[in-house]
Amino acid sequence: MPSARGTLDWMPAAEHPELLAPPVAAAVGEVDGALVAAIDADLADTAAFCDAYDVALGASANCVVVAGRRGGETRYAAVMVLATDRADVNGVVRRHLDARKISFAPHDEAVGLTGMEFGGITPVGLPEEWPVLVDDAVVEAGEVVIGSGTRGGKLLVTGVDLLALPGAERLALTRRPD
Repeated sequence: MPSARGTLDWMPAAEHPELLAPPVAAAVGEVDGALVAAIDADLADTAAFCDAYDVALGASANCVVVAGRRGGETRYAAVMVLATDRADVNGVVRRHLDARKISFAPHDEAVGLTGMEFGGITPVGLPEEWPVLVDDAVVEAGEVVIGSGTRGGKLLVTGVDLLALPGAERLALTRRPD
C-alpha cells in the first residue's frame, strides 16, 4: 500500500549533505526532523518516483517557481501543492503576489536563482526574500515527500514544518470542484 515513506531508506537530512543541494544543506536545520533518502535520479519526476518507490501520490508535494511581474519589477515565489492538485497560478497566486502577469519561471532562471537542479527544486534553502506559498492540503497531509535540491534525493517533512521556512504562508492555492 503506497504511503509517504514508501520503500525508501530515510535518514536524518542534516547528516547527509551529499544528498542535498548546497543551499538546501545550509538551510535544512530550519525544518525539524527532516529526513532524506537517496533515489535514482532518472526516477525523480513525480509519477515515476511514486511508482518506483511505492510513495502515495497524495503524499508527494511539488514545488514550482513562479515569476510575477508588475511595473517592470519581477518577484519570484515558490508554490507548494500536492502532486494530485494544481495551483491556481493565474488566479489565487497572481492576486496574492499583486502581480499583473505571472508565469512559471523559465528552467534556466529557476536553476540559476535557486542553486538547485531542475526536477529537485524545494522550498528549503530558497532565497529568503521569496514567499513560500504552501497549499492548505500540503499542511493537512502530514508527512510529505519533497525535492532535496538534487534529482538524486528526496526529503520527507511534514506540511506543518514547511510553515517554519522564511517567508512561508499557508493559503488555499488550489481550486476545488464544488
